[in-house]
Amino acid sequence: WGDEGKGKLVDAFSEYFEVIARSSGGANAGHTIIVDGQKFVFHLLPSGMLRQNTIGIIGNGTVICIPDLIDEIENLEKSGLEVASRIKISLRAHVLLDYHKKIDAELERRRGDKKIGTTHRGIGPAYSDKAARIGIRCEDLLDRDLLREKIECNCQFHAKNLGLDLDPKAEFEQLMAILEHVKPLLSDTRKFLHDAMNADKKILFEGAQGHNLDIDHGTYPFVTSTSVSIGGVCTGLGVPPQKISGVVGIAKAYTTRVGGGAFPTELTDKTGDSLRKKGVEFGSTTGRPRRCGWFDTVVV
Repeated sequence: WGDEGKGKLVDAFSEYFEVIARSSGGANAGHTIIVDGQKFVFHLLPSGMLRQNTIGIIGNGTVICIPDLIDEIENLEKSGLEVASRIKISLRAHVLLDYHKKIDAELERRRGDKKIGTTHRGIGPAYSDKAARIGIRCEDLLDRDLLREKIECNCQFHAKNLGLDLDPKAEFEQLMAILEHVKPLLSDTRKFLHDAMNADKKILFEGAQGHNLDIDHGTYPFVTSTSVSIGGVCTGLGVPPQKISGVVGIAKAYTTRVGGGAFPTELTDKTGDSLRKKGVEFGSTTGRPRRCGWFDTVVV
């Protein structure tokens, strides 16, 4: 279910790769890396960005909260790491807005004791809009009038259906205030990746979440909203399957889970508490304590 140390391993592997690419998810991911005592937490950016010459790709299969992304870039650059010039965001990636977060929280509230345990980061509602074909893509940021119209239509639609108080003007103005920071990052990442592959550059595809949180192959409905297993790389980045030359899976010596859903080996006693404390098992994104249990060979 994730939280096995993907970020640490990506950071270690990234020394041997020129491009690191994310294909799915959004700021619900949390990859924590500690270098020389300094802690870095990645949410949207690929973890390999700590390498000075690495190019980071955020693919079309992701959903991006633009203010969160800008904050993440600025926080890394405050630590002395030059990041912005090395990031490429797909024009086809979908934009996650504040109203998605409000919808997420409201839907969880309505589920009562049947909560899924989402991060409240708006990931599910953003993918719902994408599937409903009312989503806003990064390319829409380049047309202000169209962007304003789409935000107004979506806010009106969701406010009416869910009884929420949504503010399209505030959403639009928030994006406009940081638009010039985002524009230089947008590109046709599919072409970039195909050019890189044709030039025999080494590309690392970074996973987000765990296989058993995959929308199709996970413990449904207690899953995330996208394809986090290896097939998601092809759809989420536009990469042909035959170009994937190797796959590394990660598991740790015990099992953890954040949110609801089945957990056959869960420990709710002092042993579980000990695992949580020694493993520092608290969500990088939410800070929530993770459920802990014995290593489960069947699940793995």
